[in-house]
Amino acid sequence: MRILITGICGFAGSALAESLLERVEGLCICGIDNLMRPGSESNRGRLRRMGVEFVHGDIRMASDWAQLPACDWVIDAAANPSVLAGVSGKATSRQLFEHNLGAMGNVLEYAKQHAAGLLLLSSSRVYSIPALAALPLRVEGKRFLLDDSQPMPAGISPRGITAEFSTMPPVSLYGATKLASETLALEYGQAFGFPVWITRCGVLAGAGQFGTPDQGIFAYWINAHLRRRALRFIGFGGAGLQVRDAFHPRDLAGLLLAQMKCADASAPRVVTAGGGAENALSLAELHAWCDQRFGTHAAGSDDAPRPYDIPWMVMDNAMAAGAFGWQPDTRISTLLEEIARHAEGHPEWLERSGL
Repeated sequence: MRILITGICGFAGSALAESLLERVEGLCICGIDNLMRPGSESNRGRLRRMGVEFVHGDIRMASDWAQLPACDWVIDAAANPSVLAGVSGKATSRQLFEHNLGAMGNVLEYAKQHAAGLLLLSSSRVYSIPALAALPLRVEGKRFLLDDSQPMPAGISPRGITAEFSTMPPVSLYGATKLASETLALEYGQAFGFPVWITRCGVLAGAGQFGTPDQGIFAYWINAHLRRRALRFIGFGGAGLQVRDAFHPRDLAGLLLAQMKCADASAPRVVTAGGGAENALSLAELHAWCDQRFGTHAAGSDDAPRPYDIPWMVMDNAMAAGAFGWQPDTRISTLLEEIARHAEGHPEWLERSGL
């Protein structure tokens, strides 16, 4: 079997390649990346040592696809992953469109040409921001919790958010590009007869992630705390109560393999996957973990809201478990400790990440 991974020099793409090669005997992986993300160049040599066939190219350019070999499956892990993309000033809205939606046309044409299955990594940020902001929450300790004594909208429970939760706009420009990509992928698969599986991923995290304040928050916070960089709790009273769950791409690899092997035509084409409620932390809890691990370091407070911020996001894995027998294996404590050890061994990591 041969798999093509787009964005292979990013954290998710490179980690998936490594995990898949460990799991599948005789697997061949080809990857394409334009190396524009700070730090991504450092993964190229590691991938080649693993036997990955690397192509330096830009998936926005149809001509760059001509140099790629035919593959059985495509894992699309290439995108601008920041929910603030297009509005923060770091990338224009046109660039966001070209990276996240325009390039999808080339991915789908490749899958059509080679009758390759598509595994699309989508996002938890395709969901309605007003609906998320209106969730009934209560404060317990240093975090928000769902108040299940109140009526809940469809698609959510204390286990987390499912694929049935509202995607009514606004969802952010970033979320809109991912949601539109999902629709295009499903339509192409139906029209041209190739399998499409879509996974709405929660926060991916782990050692070696290029963390910044608006993406890779677990890796960024741990590295910044260790280096005594200035840190701030932003929005929601400036107390760091907002909650996210986290999981490692090596756990995601198990789900992707199960999807590739699935022959059940009735299996859900869109599922949610993340660390789940048992692997969720608030920012304040993450900071407290860092204080205990590295010594006390004060965080500032800024209660001014930011565009697209939400107070609580946890992914419900029940559908993935039922359809594919999948659950994440890596506990949040293990994940944080792996990031911490990597941070201690790489003092230049924030600079390599472009900070």
